Amino acid sequence: MAGHSKWANIKHRKERQDAKKGKIFTKWIRELTVAARQGGGDPGSNPRLRLALDKALGANMSRDIIDRAVARGAGAADTDDMVELSYEGYGPGGVAVMVECMTDNRNRTAAAVRHAFSKCGGNLGTDGSVAYLFERKGQISFAPGVDEDALIEAAMEADADDVVTNEDGSIDVFTSFAGFYSVRNALEAAGFKGDDAEIVMLPTTSAELDLDGAEKVLKLIDMLEDLDDVQNVYSNADIPEDVAAQLA
Repeated sequence: MAGHSKWANIKHRKERQDAKKGKIFTKWIRELTVAARQGGGDPGSNPRLRLALDKALGANMSRDIIDRAVARGAGAADTDDMVELSYEGYGPGGVAVMVECMTDNRNRTAAAVRHAFSKCGGNLGTDGSVAYLFERKGQISFAPGVDEDALIEAAMEADADDVVTNEDGSIDVFTSFAGFYSVRNALEAAGFKGDDAEIVMLPTTSAELDLDGAEKVLKLIDMLEDLDDVQNVYSNADIPEDVAAQLA
């Protein structure tokens, strides 16, 4: 299936945010700790922890830091203060926004997220206000140059949901949430190791933006991603290629 990366510019902005080493280290330390707390410290039997380990190593986090985070999570009591929260709202142009957080202070996080929405012309909504516009999926991404036909065949044999070839030649394999790890493992066994693999919230509908709307939405996303407690930000913004070119 052919397609274009209508959210690619937002992903690139996210990558620039994540390039701040302190931010990305904090993000993966929290994910490692919570994953180990919920599923145990053995990545062989804890797929979420295994994915977090891959991400942390990919961010050049040292084994010592990783091991300490896992040990802290595996040994944490049920009363551990770190919790996972999601916030929903609408940004400029009617764009739906989902914000995933990990925090030890709900009030602090809620206030910070609400401030970001308000400052950028958006509104923080109630639970369920935009969640129905997204589906939790697995996404395995491959850089340009991979054998497209062979990858598509392997993905279909592994029961992937969809394969999208982007205009730049990169390929995204999408899976169900439940089937993410089995598809990823099957692709790796077939010789296809993705350049990135993660669980994401994919929009089921999109809101197309003009230049002004795109600038405002990206400002909101940047502000949210700068917050220490924010792990991931998803939106259904559709920024046309000509608008994206003006933002570059």
